[in-house]
Amino acid sequence: MYSSTLPLRKEIYPQKSFTTKLMLKMNDYNSIIQIDDILVSGEILTEYFACDYDKCKGICCVIGDSGAPLLECELPALEKNYHHFSPIMSEAGRRAVDEKGFFEIDIDGDLVTPLVPDSEECAYCRRDADGNCLCTIEEQWNMGNGDFCKPISCRLYPIRVSKLSNGMTALNLHRWDICRDAFTNGRRKKIRVYQFLKTPLIHFFGEDFYSALEAAAKQLREA
Repeated sequence: MYSSTLPLRKEIYPQKSFTTKLMLKMNDYNSIIQIDDILVSGEILTEYFACDYDKCKGICCVIGDSGAPLLECELPALEKNYHHFSPIMSEAGRRAVDEKGFFEIDIDGDLVTPLVPDSEECAYCRRDADGNCLCTIEEQWNMGNGDFCKPISCRLYPIRVSKLSNGMTALNLHRWDICRDAFTNGRRKKIRVYQFLKTPLIHFFGEDFYSALEAAAKQLREA
């Protein structure tokens, strides 16, 4: 259940009515859907995806050159909710936060979650007895503790959100080799990216935006 008191919705994506404008590039596979000031890659509506945790064991939390991308407005939420999830973090993770703070800046100059030193592991993740990687922020959120689930970059993956120089927002599909089982699982279950991410898409962009996505998906099928 997602609380209406969660941060980000009004701060970043104000709730409003959306109108769908479908723009096609070279072919339908590379379509771009414009929903007001948001550009959505057609792959998000056509590609299949569904996380297969039994296969990946949450490896995305411990693989990568830097931590999970953060939005500036998420920084206060991390600090505010830290007391909820810090007790179940690994000792190394807590030490990383003590040394680096709630975030760090990667080599590209982007805000990201801190990594455990000398590893690729996000400070906010932990491993259970079976070696599965778990997000401590999300664990506490699921237990009703705190008002921040986890960074938008994690919740919306494999969608990547970026701001363009013209002020528009772009949503693109990110392909990562460690998630190949998720693409296979999505095809097997006939679940497309936007359908798999319905809840976080609605949370961050609103019901009207998701309805516009569904309308665009229908247009693509009928094109």
